[in-house]
Order: sequence, then structure tokens, then C-alpha cells
Amino acid sequence: MIETSERSARTPGRPKQQKPAPRRRPRNLDAPAMPVRVLKGIALTVICALVIIPFFGILSTSIATPDQVTDAGGFVLWPEGIDLTAYTTLFAGGVVTQAIWVSIGVTAVGTLVSLVGSTMLAYSLSRPGSFGQKPILMLVLVTLLIAPGLIPNYLVVKEFGLLDTYWALIIPTAINGFNIVVLRAFFMGIPQELIDSARIDGAGEFAIFWRVVLPLSRAVLAVIGLFYAVGYWNAFFNALLYITDTAKWPLQLVLRTYVVKNAELGGADLGTSTDQLPPQASIQMAILVISIVPILIAYPFLQRHFAKGMLTGAVKG
Repeated sequence: MIETSERSARTPGRPKQQKPAPRRRPRNLDAPAMPVRVLKGIALTVICALVIIPFFGILSTSIATPDQVTDAGGFVLWPEGIDLTAYTTLFAGGVVTQAIWVSIGVTAVGTLVSLVGSTMLAYSLSRPGSFGQKPILMLVLVTLLIAPGLIPNYLVVKEFGLLDTYWALIIPTAINGFNIVVLRAFFMGIPQELIDSARIDGAGEFAIFWRVVLPLSRAVLAVIGLFYAVGYWNAFFNALLYITDTAKWPLQLVLRTYVVKNAELGGADLGTSTDQLPPQASIQMAILVISIVPILIAYPFLQRHFAKGMLTGAVKG
């Protein structure tokens, strides 16, 4: 018993277990340093300010009181009060009201015509063995590289009897080669098995296009439709070339005439008396706001389709 106690006394004690050191998070070498991030934030803030402040000034000038607009020299950054006289004057009748309705009609009809023609042409070019596929595709691609001049365009519009008609604002730009390429690439990415199964069930080409292809193409159609709508809404050059009747002017041509060219809007142009007119700067800024707001309203509803619609067509093309 004595020897056992002596041995236990001689045996050294067990070392205490040490707690494991806390794991350090690996440093992300790709993450930018703090000064770089601060500089990027400052640059982004400056860019946003350069975009937002002028637009806010345009909106403020359009709703400012006439005395404030006159005292500020035609540009108000912060309105002291709200006066909607410029907008009520524009919508009271006259050339601006008529131009708004012309732009709405041309944009709606033109977008519909362009979407129908572009989707049908792109789908036919995406199907192997279609009649005239390669020659028509080459013609579409040539339009991306070679654009006709003003005189050939004018002569074609004149020969078809489209001068001074609304169709002159739609037909010459109804089909865009870039949009055809994007749509064709998207249609080629649709699995062939879906089309074959629909064909086995007895569906024809038009039924396949309407019931199978179009429901799967909502994202790219939304993006292409927005491209066409923005193009028709912002177009003024075709109206400048082909339209002589001021009653058929779109809003952008009115905007160019009375804002860019700084022509003065009179009471006869706005359908009201000259004594009731707000300052010309307020009217011009109100026209600018009216021309911008519809696109700003439509864009957020279609923004979620941009990545899916454009990248799918671009990557698979």
C-alpha cells in the first residue's frame, strides 16, 4: 500500500486541456479596401445627384408659381408653392394635347405591330428548314451593318403613299434587326422536345407558336416590347421628315419645336387666351415632364424581366 501511494505521488499530473483558439474568418482578398469602397460610394452619390437634381429642377419649375419662375430666371430648384397652371393649360386643348394623343396612339399601335411582326419573323428564322431562312437572315443581319440614306427612305415612303399619315411613323421602323437577333436566339433556346411533343399531339405550326412558344417567351417579349415602345415614344425625326400637318405631330416633335428650338407657345397653340398663360419656362418644363413620366412609370413593371429576357437571348445566341 505504501509503494502504491508513493508511485501515485511520483506520477506527474495530467496536463489541463486547452480551449481551441477561435477560428479566424478568412480574409476575402477580392473585397476592396475601405478607402476604395468610400470613393466608390462618393462617386455613385455624385453621379446620382447629377441625374436627379436636373430632373428635380425641371419638375420644380413646372409646378412653381409664375412669380417665382420669373424671379429665378426660368429655373427653380425648390418651389415655394405648387401651381399646376402649366399642366392644366397643356391639357386644355391645342397642339400639345393633340400631340400627346398622337404619341399614345402611335406608341400603342406601333409596339403591337412591331411585336407581332418581329416574333413571327424571329420564330420562322429559328426553325431549321424554314423557307428562305438563310437569305432572309442575311438580309436582317445586313441591316445591322448598312443603313439606307434619308433620300431612299423618303422615296420609299412617298411611293407607298405614306406621306403625311400616321403609318409613316410606324412602318419604316416596325422591324429592328437587333431585336430579331435577340428573339431568334431566345426561340432557339426553347427545348425541341416541347415542340415535337406538341406536334405529335396534332398541333400545327401556328398552334405551337401561340400555345407553346409565346407563353414561354413572356420575359423577352416584355423587354423587346419596352424597346419598341421607348423608340416610338421618343421618335421625332420621322415626323420631321414625313409629316407636314401640325395636327399630326407627335409629342417629341412638339418638344423639339417649342423647347429645343425655343419657339414660343401662344394662346392659339394651347387653346386658351394669352392673358392666362403661365411663363414659357413653366410650359416647356411641363412638356418635358409629360414626355418623361410614361417611360418612368412603365419601366419598374418590366425591370424584373430585363436580366432573364436579355441575357438568355444573348448567351444562347
